[in-house]
Amino acid sequence: MGFLFKALFSTLLLTLFLVSHQTKAEDFNSFNYNNNNNNNASASSTTSAAAASNSVARKLAGKCNWFRGMWVYDASSKPRYDSSTCPFLDPQFDCQKYGRRDSTYLKYRWQPFSCALPRFNGLKFLEKWRGKKIMFVGDSLSFNQWVSLTCMLHAWVPNSRTTHFRRDGLASVTFQDYGVQILLYRTTYLVDLVNEKVGRVLKLDSIRSGNAWRGMDLLIFDTWHWWTHTGRAQPWDYLEERGKLYKDMNRLVAFYKGLTTWSRWVNRYVDASKTKVFFQGISPTHYEGRDWNQPTRSCSSETQPFLGAKYPAGIPLSWVVVNKVLARIKKPVYLLDITFLSQMRKDAHPSKYSGGHGGTDCSHWCLPGLPDTWNDLLYAALFG
Repeated sequence: MGFLFKALFSTLLLTLFLVSHQTKAEDFNSFNYNNNNNNNASASSTTSAAAASNSVARKLAGKCNWFRGMWVYDASSKPRYDSSTCPFLDPQFDCQKYGRRDSTYLKYRWQPFSCALPRFNGLKFLEKWRGKKIMFVGDSLSFNQWVSLTCMLHAWVPNSRTTHFRRDGLASVTFQDYGVQILLYRTTYLVDLVNEKVGRVLKLDSIRSGNAWRGMDLLIFDTWHWWTHTGRAQPWDYLEERGKLYKDMNRLVAFYKGLTTWSRWVNRYVDASKTKVFFQGISPTHYEGRDWNQPTRSCSSETQPFLGAKYPAGIPLSWVVVNKVLARIKKPVYLLDITFLSQMRKDAHPSKYSGGHGGTDCSHWCLPGLPDTWNDLLYAALFG
């Protein structure tokens, strides 16, 4: 009972914490997430954040909200690239090579309710960004999207000269004929993780590694999944804020603090006249079938999307935190609000068909696959 009371009390404190940082926005009526009875604990804290997200999305998309729509089956649809011919495809995401026989998951396209999504044109992308540097900054979901974009571009210019390297958490593909460099900076938390005498310390108010992100023409950030890791999978021993060490704290509160530090870095160091900034958004997992009302299942047995209008699990609180931070940031940062459209894609994970991930992977995404749509949305934001 004591543990249960403590958990409920922590949830109440978190809800009050999030509500205390709410911001006003308009046109919440179009919001189509499901605040059902199973999510009453989070529903009261998500309403204004959802509205704020719509406001951010409208900044990006004008009259069209590209992030609200539905998955449409298209039998004529073909993958954006052949996994066997993309030189940058990582075995972790190469589901077809590692035994996945069904291809239905490749036949769905994202259709916004109020407009058409611009068709990705890799040649136009490379011409537009000629001589520029693009950097993805974040965890393995950033890696997932980075691989997708480089493969999509390569499919458009397969004979273009490229250079490719990966080392020490940094990767790069350069399309030499266009002078376009697409980099990946691997960091799980955005804020610093430092080895000190007491152990591994996650510093919630420090981003020294941010020096490597400066001077880019386009930045796409991502973080969340590692904030939830505990036990042996947790890569830190202490959290630190303002010189004080903590053995642990509510992970959503820690996430909020770390993301707020990132927002201050953006406000201080990004020149909006030279650099465009995106945040990837929260990529969902599908380990628990109860999230889509099938409690005995996981992504490993799924071959079709969830096609309901509202996702049963409702809004993740991490999504709320992201929207809280973005609503208060001073510089223009555009949210690729991929959460809802990705929640539907329980069928699109590598599951057991991965060349570099042990067990069942319901976190990352097959390539070709869902991250190609994320890059369609990035393209729409840049060109639409």
